Amino acid sequence: MNVDFWKDKYPAGIAADINPDEYPNIQAVLKQSCQRFANKPAFSNLGKTITYGELYELSGAFAAYLQQHTDLKPGDRIAVQLPNVLQYPVAVFGAIRAGLIVVNTNPLYTAREMEHQFNDSGAKALVCLANMAHLAEKVVPKTAVKHVIVTEVADLLPPLKRLLINSVIKYVKKMVPAYHLPKAIKFNDVLAKGHGQPVNDVSPASSDVAVLQYTGGTTGVAKGAMLTHRNLVANMLQCKALMGSNLNEGCEILITPLPLYHIYAFTFHCMAMMLIGNHNILISNPRDLPAMVKELSKWKFSGFVGLNTLFVALCNNEGFRKLDFSALKVTLSGGMALQLAAAERWKAVTGCDICEGYGMTETSPVATVNPIQNIQIGEGDICRGMIIPIFMLFPRLFTCPTLVTTNFKVGMYIHFDVNTKQ
Repeated sequence: MNVDFWKDKYPAGIAADINPDEYPNIQAVLKQSCQRFANKPAFSNLGKTITYGELYELSGAFAAYLQQHTDLKPGDRIAVQLPNVLQYPVAVFGAIRAGLIVVNTNPLYTAREMEHQFNDSGAKALVCLANMAHLAEKVVPKTAVKHVIVTEVADLLPPLKRLLINSVIKYVKKMVPAYHLPKAIKFNDVLAKGHGQPVNDVSPASSDVAVLQYTGGTTGVAKGAMLTHRNLVANMLQCKALMGSNLNEGCEILITPLPLYHIYAFTFHCMAMMLIGNHNILISNPRDLPAMVKELSKWKFSGFVGLNTLFVALCNNEGFRKLDFSALKVTLSGGMALQLAAAERWKAVTGCDICEGYGMTETSPVATVNPIQNIQIGEGDICRGMIIPIFMLFPRLFTCPTLVTTNFKVGMYIHFDVNTKQ
């Protein structure tokens, strides 16, 4: 396909090209953003906000611990099995700064699924929530994992609030089954040991793998797409270009109910919004609609990232319908098909159109998106969108060498010669 075909199809204000080599790796983007937006809020959860400057400091302490107190080396894999809590971006960016490859892992996985993913990825370290540490106890001996870091939901909150929330979760709600991991270390102890220690910020090549992102497993066991630094940097820049003036730098508040371990939320909130210094409100449990609505009522949010079932559930919630949506200007949908009825109801309730995108884990993930200036909902079809600026830079390979794909369709674009060799 002639890539130039798209050059004159983009609305005014959207660049037709991006330079994927503008940054050599994710570390360069992170450092620049954390310096440029040092005093701007980066992530909020359970009433605590960390700025970009604090994110860099905390991730540095995490990286220093990995480098100074473990035998992990650049290129080793670290599984991060956390919900949307402040510890997630700290661990992910800390691991990347130490040169490790992040293996995003679903906190709801069964022991069998954990064992498969840890062995398939070759993970040597694990960061998990105490709530599923009892599963890690069963799985770790069957894998190459040697280092386990355990955290509780409120670990990065102020001391009294931390004690209260963690105690309620453990002793009142009884959501933390007993576990025995004698060699595990607590997340806050990791930060304490790494604090003030020198950090050797590894600078990998753009072609080096940054993340092993596992697919949903709809066609068999989950398979790990090996996303390079260049893949993710390109998608950051593509998202930024496509948003154009609809999302400004350093001033937007984005609601983050979708799990960060999933490629959709990971790339948008941890990568693209980090690039432009915006504020992500982490929702740890979007299934608890009353708690989520209460959290939303505290913010004049300008962006919301969700999917069809969540839009429907929220619009059916009386408390949500009473919220102030005067600042909301961008709503993004992905992860599943957006139904026309859901989009129309959302517009009626919030006054904001839903912009639908399409992508896959293997495309880092965004491939096609409705231009916000001309939204068209594709009822029952792949998103009626346009190719994001410049051709999609495909991941180099899958972890499964038996998957040999020479061509397949992504939205309206054909990608050829996907290398699937080990």
